[in-house]
Amino acid sequence: MSFPDTRPRRTRQTDLWRRMVRETRLTSDALIYPLFVVAGEGVRHPVSSMPGISQLSIDEAVKDARAVADAGVPAVLLFAAPEEKDAHASAALAAHGLAARAISAIKSACPGLLVWADVCLCGATDHGHCGHVLPGGAIDNDSSIETLAQVALNYARAGADAVAPSDMMDGRVQAIRRVLDRNGFAMTPIVAYAAKYASSFYGPFREAAESAPAFGDRRSYQMDPANAREAVREVLLDIEEGADLVMVKPAGPYLDIIRRVRAAVQVPVVAYQVSGEFSLIKAAAERGWIDERAAVLETLTGIQRAGADLIITYFAPEAARWLRA
Repeated sequence: MSFPDTRPRRTRQTDLWRRMVRETRLTSDALIYPLFVVAGEGVRHPVSSMPGISQLSIDEAVKDARAVADAGVPAVLLFAAPEEKDAHASAALAAHGLAARAISAIKSACPGLLVWADVCLCGATDHGHCGHVLPGGAIDNDSSIETLAQVALNYARAGADAVAPSDMMDGRVQAIRRVLDRNGFAMTPIVAYAAKYASSFYGPFREAAESAPAFGDRRSYQMDPANAREAVREVLLDIEEGADLVMVKPAGPYLDIIRRVRAAVQVPVVAYQVSGEFSLIKAAAERGWIDERAAVLETLTGIQRAGADLIITYFAPEAARWLRA
């Protein structure tokens, strides 16, 4: 049939009709909020490139975790920026290091909140790369995954509900799974940053996490933004190695990748709306160019519509409150 018999507008006439026939339903259960932890007490240091986001000491992170839980957000993703940095990421390996203490404190204060712990070396190394650096500047894959597995075990022992390796070293999921299983953490899920691109949208994050590389870049281990088939390959490899959830990062510029991954796998798909995406919306909203609430909910809905089951976003608490209103 054609016009006038076919009129798609019939079910768009009122808000009630639109809600009843809505295909994608965004809820707060899909949201994860990143937290940046630093040393000290009573520290709440604003990140200049991310309006409303701060580096937090553990006591302040606990306060924010409580607020996040009260808003209806079910999980946080923890990043730690320890003061002590060396070539071996010793602070990330320390049983009473910054990240481990933060995990324990948040779990103690908010037992009903899931704490995902980002597993990488960049925040704890003096060179800022995600793996061990060889003479000449190359990143050594195999020694790096051994260290990453021990970092993941440290975080699991501290109480992390999931470990999330973000380094993009080959084989790290299998190494982490084996170490966790052998040490009594067979039930700790691995959230693999499976398709993590070498993106220009990470700039503000590197200020927040104090993780900018001291030399070179990360293109030898993070993915080329031009590649799509490779993302599916990476995801399938991580699942074969034992990943329980897989992630695409960034989200907005890579909706096609989210769609490809969703079609290829049966495990939950996570998408990370990264710092650059957040700051772009914030900057435009501050200038009155867009409606922040409308833009946030539209972008999150688009990410979910593309196939993401869960979304890591700096807008999580606000979005949860808006969705509840």
